[in-house]
Amino acid sequence: MTSRTLSLLAPAKLNLFLHITGRRADGYHNLQTLFQLLDFGDELNFSLRDDDEINLNPAIEGVAPEDNLIFKAAQLLRSHADDQGKQTPGVDIHLVKRLPMGGGIGGGSSDAATTLVALNHLWQTELSESTLKSLGAKLGADVPVFVGGQTAWAEGIGEELQAIELEEKWYCVLAPNCHISTSVVFSNKGLTRDTSDIKVAAFLEQGGRNDCQALVCDLYPEVKNAIDWLSQFAPAQMTGTGACVFSAFTSKAKAEKIFKQRPKNFGGFIAKGINESPVRTFL
Repeated sequence: MTSRTLSLLAPAKLNLFLHITGRRADGYHNLQTLFQLLDFGDELNFSLRDDDEINLNPAIEGVAPEDNLIFKAAQLLRSHADDQGKQTPGVDIHLVKRLPMGGGIGGGSSDAATTLVALNHLWQTELSESTLKSLGAKLGADVPVFVGGQTAWAEGIGEELQAIELEEKWYCVLAPNCHISTSVVFSNKGLTRDTSDIKVAAFLEQGGRNDCQALVCDLYPEVKNAIDWLSQFAPAQMTGTGACVFSAFTSKAKAEKIFKQRPKNFGGFIAKGINESPVRTFL
């Protein structure tokens, strides 16, 4: 008999680069990026109930429970299980929120993916990783990489994934005090959408840029200020559509030294890059 409780880390991610290579007829954007998973993130605690209620706590300010990606993920998995004639008991889900919202570090997407993986285990729905990724893609373009739980090169709208082993680095991540909407950035007419495709080897040798960064810096001076400050110590770049920015270091001590010097108006954290998430390691 499976356990009735489970606690898992929902790891953050960094986009080590983000190239937008075109816009599709359905409005989505084709892109290339490298998702670097981190050993820091939200924590989700699951406990099965004796009824059928899905209960999420605590509430997140400004987000209705039914709009929370965690709740949506649980409902989506339940619906899929119901179609297969499988019973799904209720569940209490407790979220320990550590990642800033609107930060470009995948907090909501990672929470949703962790929910899919955890409840697939607790509910014994026995869905394959590919099926969970397909379900996750309905919730958001970044959800599948967190279901897979591996640092990965991504193309398409982010769903075409190739696992990659990267050298261990420590990251200083700064979180400016602003919330950035991905949809607002991707719908802006000033966004670069015609970057040429590159190969993995070319990125690993030459690096890449974030096509959203210039636009976001124009719209949100706080992000530009964070990049400018961090660039004094190491090359700095925005992740995703922002607002978080990061620099890579060879040791935890170096990353911590810079982080402790940050201006008081920046939040953030120090984290190590990992090639496999705790979710994948556990399950």
